Amino acid sequence: MKLSIVTVTYNSVSTIKDTIESVLRQTYNDIEYWIVDGRSSDGTLDIIHSYEDVFNGRLHLISEEDKGIYDAMNKGILNATGEVVGILNSDDYFTSDKVAEEIIDVFSKNNIDGVYGDVHFIHDGHPNKCVRYYSSVIFRPSLLRFGFMPAHPSFYVRRSVYEKYGSYSLDYKIASDYDLMVRLFYKNKIKTKYLKLDFVTMRIGGTSTKNIHNRLQITKEDVIACRRNGLYTNLFFISLKYLVKVFEFKL
Repeated sequence: MKLSIVTVTYNSVSTIKDTIESVLRQTYNDIEYWIVDGRSSDGTLDIIHSYEDVFNGRLHLISEEDKGIYDAMNKGILNATGEVVGILNSDDYFTSDKVAEEIIDVFSKNNIDGVYGDVHFIHDGHPNKCVRYYSSVIFRPSLLRFGFMPAHPSFYVRRSVYEKYGSYSLDYKIASDYDLMVRLFYKNKIKTKYLKLDFVTMRIGGTSTKNIHNRLQITKEDVIACRRNGLYTNLFFISLKYLVKVFEFKL
């Protein structure tokens, strides 16, 4: 079973090496790796090109202007040929060398559409200290109205699901991943399984939590996403997720 991993880059010279190396170290070999770059100008492309021979034809690069991160993700998904597809961000990396193997094992043993698990966050330069652990164990589709969703970097789904229900909407600046989850889990009721595994190590400082303005933006977009997909919610309901997130941080 081929696994397609998609990484979107733009001027990611300081982090992309860790991302690529973590894919290269995976014990599962049937991996197709797509890197979709937005015409980086900082040396990112030089690093990517330096790994092409090591991947023996399994690394594919697209470098062109795009309409943002979700547009770039869609390009990777559109070009993917693996039965299962997942996203690995350019400032993240797999927590262990067996993540891909564990993912495929779950798909092989279960009649499911998707798999999701956990991720953890670090401060750049301190890879061994977890500052926040995001577990998806409590997730249920009914919790989407309160802004809860599986950890997006741990979400792997059959390519046929994207072909049937669509990929990332370009109508959102920040919350297209949440819209995707509402559409797949609530509206179309795909069959999934939670895997108790720390999939990805993430650096603190993502777009959605960068500042108060972005938090307000994503909250508003979450409400829109729910209502477009027939799930009632409001700003108060969605804001409740931030109370729970406080308990994810490690002192």
